[in-house]
Amino acid sequence: MRNRIYTTFLLLFIIFGVQSQLRISPQGIKLDRAIRLINDLYVDDVDTDKITESALRSMLEELDPHSSYLNKEEVRQMNEPLQGNFDGIGISFNMLTDTVYVMEVISGGPSQKVGLMPGDKIIYVNDTLIAGKKMNTQDIISKLRGEKGTTVVVKVLRKGVPGLTEFRIVRDKIPIYSIEGAYMVNNNTGYIRLSRFGVNSLKEFHESLVSLKSKGMKNLIVDLTGNGGGILSTSTDITDEFLESGKLMVYTEGKNQPKMTINSTSKGVFKNGKLVILVDEGSASASEIVSGAIQDWDRGVIVGRRTFGKGLVQRQLPLTDGTMIRLTVARYYTPTGRGIQKPYSIGDKESYNLDFVNRFNHGEMVNADSIQFPDSLKYKTLVNERTVYGGGGIMPDVFVPIDTTIVTPLHRQLLAKGILNRITIQEVDNNRKELLKTYPTIDAFKNNFTIPTSIVDKIKSSAEKDEIEWSDEDFDKSQKIILTQMKALIARDLYEASAFYRIINDIDDIFLKGLEVINSDSLYNNILHGD
Repeated sequence: MRNRIYTTFLLLFIIFGVQSQLRISPQGIKLDRAIRLINDLYVDDVDTDKITESALRSMLEELDPHSSYLNKEEVRQMNEPLQGNFDGIGISFNMLTDTVYVMEVISGGPSQKVGLMPGDKIIYVNDTLIAGKKMNTQDIISKLRGEKGTTVVVKVLRKGVPGLTEFRIVRDKIPIYSIEGAYMVNNNTGYIRLSRFGVNSLKEFHESLVSLKSKGMKNLIVDLTGNGGGILSTSTDITDEFLESGKLMVYTEGKNQPKMTINSTSKGVFKNGKLVILVDEGSASASEIVSGAIQDWDRGVIVGRRTFGKGLVQRQLPLTDGTMIRLTVARYYTPTGRGIQKPYSIGDKESYNLDFVNRFNHGEMVNADSIQFPDSLKYKTLVNERTVYGGGGIMPDVFVPIDTTIVTPLHRQLLAKGILNRITIQEVDNNRKELLKTYPTIDAFKNNFTIPTSIVDKIKSSAEKDEIEWSDEDFDKSQKIILTQMKALIARDLYEASAFYRIINDIDDIFLKGLEVINSDSLYNNILHGD
């Protein structure tokens, strides 16, 4: 057991630049001696695997918000969203202190179908309290994962919703696709929603481009809102679809990592044509590489809100027992030299993860003028010499504020309790054949289907059963978004994932602004020339 600990630490020191096993640093000797003393002298038996893991996690937490240690199960979980399918409930989560936060709900998966949402805190799993307990990620995964067809019951705490909300989730095979939507918006403009940058993302993206071009696409809207990133090479491969050969797309550099540049090639099928990239505060890492390169070369217009600001490069360094260190080794820089990484304080991951709340409280989400950039963070684009900004994330060319007027407490409660999802699923299950006969295509459904009053009555009765206080005033304010969301959910169940975005985009302010920009030659060109 002691030899295993010694080997683990020895390999760690090798990774950090030790040139030979005989040249361990004084700090390494100190750590090794501490472990040996604990093994030899501590009053009780010691779980050496556990204290080794704790030491590794503690060391890495002192570096930056993205360096981390992953045990075997965490390594598998990290790779799954980028590489393939798995049986489960269809979420990714993070442990913050002793609480499980839902970070992502896989599109079309079991959790999304019952109404689980990002930001939910999982309190119970099958009547077992997990909040406030000293449980590692593997413990949580073992409770949530299971064979297809089995059921797990989770109780979650949702901001703004009193008490706990229960969800009964039937596990299933979770398909992981990068393209959630691809369709022609009009005769000339295509739309692609990319949710992640995985192993197969370039293939999916390229196929979508080719398909849309065959339908007459001349202009393209790429939706990266909420896209938290993924594989660096995938982001540059997709950027290569748009830039002429020989253009710098991104470079990385670190104290112990020489500068590495990645340039565009002659590959790619959309080197010309108007291009709009949609982003928001959830667009991070690889999304920022794409949008930063497009903006710096004046190749297209960025529309939305300032991106997350994740510009640190992690290298995956395997240890001897199948565990891994994800170590930050460099920083990303856009072609103009802008740093993407937002500021952070060592050891304060909670504030870092709550940056969205701070931005909202500061007013940034509703007013672009609330963001002030010093002269040192101003850069010039490489073709038209427009002013762009560094220092954390990508600031869009066209700002779109959050609309705070249509989301009411009633709407939040209906979403929180999963009522809209439940009713739409029941509607499709009870009327699938009739709906498909009446609306054989998504276009027919979009143009002719309206939510019947019977469904509105079901919303109200379901709200009463779930002890949600009904407000006619709130419903009137949120009626458009509620009914559009329900229509989009029904369309997704009837047809395909793209159907959801064909409908929901009609009320998406970022999409609508992007469409306005791309439909107007004068507006598009004026933005790109800084007029």
